[in-house]
Amino acid sequence: MNNGILVACHDCALVQRISTLPKVGLVRCKRCSALLFQSSADNIDRPLALYVTALIFFILANSFPLLTLKFEGRIETTTLIGGVSTLYQQGMIGLALLVFLTTVLVPFVQLISAIWALSALKFQIYKKSLPRLLRLFVKSYPWGMMEVFMLGIFVAVVKLADMAGIVMGVGAYCFGGLIFIAAAAASSMDLYLFWERIALSPSAIPSDQIQRVPLVSCHSCHFLSKTPLNRSLQSFCPRCGEPLHARKVDSLARTWALVLAAAILYIPANVLPVMRTVSMGSEQSDTILSGVIYLMVNDMWPLAIVIFVASIFVPMMKLVVLVYLLLSVQLKSIRFARDRTFLYRIIETVGRWSMVDVYVVTILVALVKMGSMATVEVQAGMVAFAAVVVLTMLATLSFDPRLIWDVREKNYD
Repeated sequence: MNNGILVACHDCALVQRISTLPKVGLVRCKRCSALLFQSSADNIDRPLALYVTALIFFILANSFPLLTLKFEGRIETTTLIGGVSTLYQQGMIGLALLVFLTTVLVPFVQLISAIWALSALKFQIYKKSLPRLLRLFVKSYPWGMMEVFMLGIFVAVVKLADMAGIVMGVGAYCFGGLIFIAAAAASSMDLYLFWERIALSPSAIPSDQIQRVPLVSCHSCHFLSKTPLNRSLQSFCPRCGEPLHARKVDSLARTWALVLAAAILYIPANVLPVMRTVSMGSEQSDTILSGVIYLMVNDMWPLAIVIFVASIFVPMMKLVVLVYLLLSVQLKSIRFARDRTFLYRIIETVGRWSMVDVYVVTILVALVKMGSMATVEVQAGMVAFAAVVVLTMLATLSFDPRLIWDVREKNYD
């Protein structure tokens, strides 16, 4: 057998042998062009330094005020935790928890797990917890949305500029620095290097039960291992401990359920008001679309386009694309498999940016709380909208793009 790395593509399931990995660069799937490996010149020291720096910026960003509002002689400041607290006080517990998870807890867990893993690798301290730590880092990635929150800060500043004096605080600048540093750290971190340095444990399947068994790729570390043909025997990845499945369990049924729930909530999310503004005795309720129209009327076209795309077009596009992918698999279509896989990767990447409107409202309710002079309150439409974003993200994660290629290969057998 030729030397090299045997790997199965996580998007199309093609098993392929990579003879050599470049010291710096990318390796893509031969069939669907999915990214298989990403390596950099300095695999440990550079990302470790960047993640430590990012953690410092993260602490500063959450310790100092993000924005300061000056209105009619009054001054209001807010931190990220202050925005979460205001949502909780207004009775939006679920929304407050979502904002806290995506902007505070998950990013903090990602930074700590990356620093811990890099330190263990650098000083060759291989603990049993390291595989679980790396799994946590990989699985939590879609739910850390600091860069989306930064866009929310920018949108909130533009919206409040005509209403009152608005000053960006130290926390906002630290958030900006954090995003660039974290992005550089992520791009320089070679996960393949981590997994290859973790010693493999014996398979949990008894040797006398393994005869002719297929190779199955782990969802977390992409290690190819054997799983029994008897599905009643649960097997686990010998490298990271992840339960092994040839395909995501009940992928089509789960995705359909999530898509239908999101489609139902998409209507109230766009019809019901997302926030209510009280200013000098007058009240105004805004939907997502009315907010876009407000930006257009005030000649803020670039920002209006961003909000329209992120909050209205992207959720709708995700629903349409997911329905198309589900139907194409169930109808056993063999056409445009590569294009459908590419569509899946697009919605997987852009879906999280729909959270920007949630963050804008979080900042507004935290800053504009001056009693009868000016107050912003969250309305039911924002809860429905946040649910749509979460459900479409879960639907994307539950769909298995390898099913697209399974149909194609069965027809070619």
